[in-house]
Amino acid sequence: MSQQDKLLDKILSGTSDTDIPFAQLWQLLYTLGFEERIRGDHRIFVKADVEEILNLQHKKGKAKSYQIKQVRAVILKYKLGSKNNVSV
Repeated sequence: MSQQDKLLDKILSGTSDTDIPFAQLWQLLYTLGFEERIRGDHRIFVKADVEEILNLQHKKGKAKSYQIKQVRAVILKYKLGSKNNVSV
């Protein structure tokens, strides 16, 4: 199981929302096909065919827990990361 798979499982399980490194979350979103724009300390992620815009910022190198919940909701809603969609 790759590091991306482990991170995806961790996010989807919802048990470690306060313990996700921002750099790993950024890499996962990039792998899932999101494009990034930077506005100050905010990282804005968009993807074609995904209505939601993910506006993320880190706190001491970790992603904020409410933002992890938003990312989880988008991944589940659009079935991102599945073998049929994108290999992570």
